[in-house]
Amino acid sequence: METQRLFDIAGSADFHSLALETFRYQYRHNAVYREFCSYLGKDDAGVRQLKDIPFLPIAFFKSKEVVCGHPEKSLLFTSSGTTGSTPSRHYVADPALYERSYLRAFELFYGPVSDYCILALLPSYLERQGSSLVYMVNDLIKRSGRPESGFYLNDYNALREQLLRLEARGRKVLLIGVSFALLDFAEQYPMSLTNTLIMETGGMKGRRRELVREELHALLCKGLGLGVGAIHSEYGMTELLSQAYSRGGGMFRTPPWMQVLIRDPEDPLAYLPYGKTGGINVVDLANVYSCSFIATQDLGKMHDDHRFEVLGRFDDSDIRGCNLMVL
Repeated sequence: METQRLFDIAGSADFHSLALETFRYQYRHNAVYREFCSYLGKDDAGVRQLKDIPFLPIAFFKSKEVVCGHPEKSLLFTSSGTTGSTPSRHYVADPALYERSYLRAFELFYGPVSDYCILALLPSYLERQGSSLVYMVNDLIKRSGRPESGFYLNDYNALREQLLRLEARGRKVLLIGVSFALLDFAEQYPMSLTNTLIMETGGMKGRRRELVREELHALLCKGLGLGVGAIHSEYGMTELLSQAYSRGGGMFRTPPWMQVLIRDPEDPLAYLPYGKTGGINVVDLANVYSCSFIATQDLGKMHDDHRFEVLGRFDDSDIRGCNLMVL
C-alpha cells in the first residue's frame, strides 16, 4: 500500500475510505487477521463501513505473528508485561513509517521537536530490550538537537539539577516519564516548574499502588508546583505505531490517521454512544503491515468533541466474548 496517504488525510471521508482500503489489504495479506474475521463471518466484500470492520483482540500479539505476508521484520517491539506474563510482540516491517508517524503526531500537538529540551525518566523501559517508547523518545531526543536532552535512569538528583538549570535559563522543557518514576521524583525533589511540560506515559509497573488518573495528576501537580490539570499524557502501546496525546485534564486527541471507538463490554461487536464507558478499540492506519484494527483491554469513553478518556483496564474476569480468542 501507498503509505504517504496516511499523512494526507483531510477529514472523516478520507479516513473512512482509507480505513476500508486498509481492511481489505490486511484481510487479504494477514493470515491471522483473515482467520479471525472468517471466524466472525466477515469478509472483505461484506464490510462497507468502519463499524463493520472486526477488531482483533490485542492478546493475539502475545501468541501470533500479526503480520501481512512475509515482510522483512526490521524491528521487534515487545511489551513489558508483568512478572510471569507473556509479552506482546509487534514486528515492524518499516521503521521509517513508525518514525514518521510519531514525529508527525508529536509536531501536530506540540510543534517542532527542536523547540524543546527533552528529558526522559523511563527506568522500567530502559532496563529491558524492545521498548517502542524508548525507541521513539530516543529519536526525539536526537532530533531536539539540544545537548542537555537525555535519559535519566534512577539519578533523580542529576535530573533535579538539570531542570533547575534549564528553568533558570528560561528553556522550554518536556519531561516525559513513566508514572511511578515521576511520582517518586516529585516526592523526593519537590520544586516549582514554570517552563517545563510534564508528560506521563502511564504505568506503575508493580512499583507503586495503582492510582486513578485524577489522583496521579493531582499528586504530580502538587509536587512540581503546577496548576490543576497541567499534566500532559501520552497514550500508546507496543501493538500500535501511533500515539494520542492529552494536553491536560486526561482528555486525549488522536492524529488524523488514528481513531478510537468504544465497544460494549457485554457485546464486543457492538458500539456505545458518547459518554458511555466501554472497551477502547483503536484504528491505527500506520499499522498497515500488521493490523490497524485493535481491540485493547483499556476502558474509556468518547466525548462528542472527538476527545476520549482512558478510565482503567479490564480485569480478566470482566472480559466478555472470550470465545473470540479460540484461534
